[in-house]
Amino acid sequence: MEALLALANWSTLLVCMVIKLPQVVAVLAAHSARGVSLESLVLELSGFLVFLRYQSYYSYPLETYLEYPILIAQDVILLLFVLHYSGNMKQALPYIVIFVGGWYFLTLQKWIIDLSMNLCTLISAASKFAQLRYLWQTRDSGQVSALTWSMSAYTCATRIVTTLMTTNDLMVLVRFIIMLVLNIWVTATILRYRKTEKTD
Repeated sequence: MEALLALANWSTLLVCMVIKLPQVVAVLAAHSARGVSLESLVLELSGFLVFLRYQSYYSYPLETYLEYPILIAQDVILLLFVLHYSGNMKQALPYIVIFVGGWYFLTLQKWIIDLSMNLCTLISAASKFAQLRYLWQTRDSGQVSALTWSMSAYTCATRIVTTLMTTNDLMVLVRFIIMLVLNIWVTATILRYRKTEKTD
């Protein structure tokens, strides 16, 4: 069992080290953030911040959430590129202020972090639905990376295993199950709306 736990933890960490790389590369190569939902990205980043704060607040084993600082850093980089290519860089400072302020606010009282974690699943689910809605409306996955979303599904699956083997925290487990289903759904939708080059 220890070997399975180690494999799940390390493979999750390794995947998370490059999880947003395909998305960043796609945006940079196209010089466009077409298809990438800003709303989805901001909600995802919010969910990651709450989840990291919750895990650290309750002193859960570091290896069960070590990927979150990496995910947050990658989301911030992606957010900056999306803001840049959509001509909204002036929005970067308010986002930074809100996220940093929120980080400190979460642990002012125990009930705040607990309530936030309960809402975290809704926030993270909302981020997936925001991306789905964007894809459904445009019927074009644009620069959205199916590889990034499928890697997210993989990490949710491994975190279901690690949660069951370590903390057995029901809120965390439910979150990962919901995120797994939604990540698979987003991946399938991206592939469905992927534009193919027409050759004459």
